[in-house]
Amino acid sequence: MTATENKCENVCDSTKCCNATADEIAGIRKTLDLYCEASVKGDSKIAKPAFAPTATMSYAENGKLVSVPIKALFDYYDQTGPQPASYEITSCNVATDAAIVSIDSKFGETQFADMFTLVKEGDDWKIISKIYHVK
Repeated sequence: MTATENKCENVCDSTKCCNATADEIAGIRKTLDLYCEASVKGDSKIAKPAFAPTATMSYAENGKLVSVPIKALFDYYDQTGPQPASYEITSCNVATDAAIVSIDSKFGETQFADMFTLVKEGDDWKIISKIYHVK
């Protein structure tokens, strides 16, 4: 077992979660927890601190790229109202103050593959882009 595999095993319970320390994962989880909690409570104000003001959300619809300001996600939270939500980190790569994180998530009955790019601002990780696929 390499040092990276050992570090990954202790941090994410997955060998796919590499190049991240326990502290980095804890900070990223704090951000992702806000993303998830906003759905559970149906309140976009909870998620706003997790995202950069200029963040975007992108996805494919009928084979076409759609990219929108993150406000579209905030509107979704507020319009949908409270619903169960959960996530699991499936991969995480960190380069000091930048990260790419993939999660499997479930919002209500819908399952997603979500991918995020994050940048560390001070002590906090901010999502600068979210892309997703409905499973």
